[in-house]
Amino acid sequence: MHTLAQLKSGQLTGISRLTLSENLTSFPTEILSLADTLEILDLSNNQLSALPNSLKQLKKMKIIFASNNHFETLPESLGQCESLEMVGFKSNKIKHVPDESLPAKLRWLILTDNQLTRLPDTLGERPRLQKLALAGNQLTQLPANLTQLTNLELVRISANQLTECPDQLLVLPKLAWLAFSGNPFSCSDIDIQSVPVVPFSSFSLQNVLGQGASGVISKAVWNTATDAFPDEIAVKVFKGELTSDGYPEDELQACLKVGDHASLVKSLAQVNEQDCLALVMQLIPEHYNNLGLPPDFDTCTRDTFKVGFTLPIEQISKVVKQMQSVFAHLHENQVSHGDLYAHNTLFDQDANIIFGDFGAATMYHMLNETQQAQVQQIEHRALNYFIEDLLSVCAEEDKTSDEYQTLVERIN
Repeated sequence: MHTLAQLKSGQLTGISRLTLSENLTSFPTEILSLADTLEILDLSNNQLSALPNSLKQLKKMKIIFASNNHFETLPESLGQCESLEMVGFKSNKIKHVPDESLPAKLRWLILTDNQLTRLPDTLGERPRLQKLALAGNQLTQLPANLTQLTNLELVRISANQLTECPDQLLVLPKLAWLAFSGNPFSCSDIDIQSVPVVPFSSFSLQNVLGQGASGVISKAVWNTATDAFPDEIAVKVFKGELTSDGYPEDELQACLKVGDHASLVKSLAQVNEQDCLALVMQLIPEHYNNLGLPPDFDTCTRDTFKVGFTLPIEQISKVVKQMQSVFAHLHENQVSHGDLYAHNTLFDQDANIIFGDFGAATMYHMLNETQQAQVQQIEHRALNYFIEDLLSVCAEEDKTSDEYQTLVERIN
């Protein structure tokens, strides 16, 4: 985090990333003095509602964040930034995206949690676009020419007002991660009660184990001894009414619809109270670790791994076999996970996996047969990318093995 005082005094000359959060109501023109080096500009958590046309002077800027501000229109000046690839304006009040606001090199657009009812056709004219996050708006349709986005790999359109399944997305050749729950076309009248409902007061939360876009997971213990559940449990308490992937209640229903599988986090009970939605789960043993790390600015949609991390081909093959079984189980139950990634997978030293995080999961039993097959094909693409990412960390001495070649052939 930087300060406006540092910027004005010249202390920040030469930096490539600037973060300012000081309840700004106007764009500090001193930012333009960083034009020779600035690549990432983060103006999130201010009170901005406009950006100047002079923004185009930032010729090296690749990424701009302006979440949690007061924008009602996506600034047209963004479209004049010649190097701009990533635009993140989450949680504003944006109702309008002008044709001119989308930069030519756009790869990553985040407009989650705004007030959009439509998008411009120019969105379909941005061939480099790989990631599109639109959950939590009021969209009633998507531009028909999105069929032109042949590099689009990840889409979030949950929690909108789409009345028809957007078929123009289902035919995209690289789309692998899709979330579309919480729209009129995807609403389901089934209420899944595969696990018992318990009161939040029946257990006590202890230390936080992890958190993501949709909630916080904590270790917990029952307040009264019970034979029905393990003594120690994990509880995911969902955040608010909307996440970056959709509505928490949709995540819960999809998770319960999937049911049990040896390589999935086991659901034990649910809390469904007026002011609290939570999922009680098995407590994962401490010797399990994350298989991968989330994508970064460079990889955009593809997982990353710790520097120097490698796996022998025998373990990769074992992980892949388990994930293929998970994939089959999910789609037998007509649920698309939407986030099939190594960073959502835990594994132990024997390459046993536990897969979780259903934040982007979508039930799709309400779609027609053709659409269902397309949804399965989209997630199968994610499975192939998962295998490809694991092969990228395969031990060098194993890359000539038959097992390695078999997996390579499987994804080609």
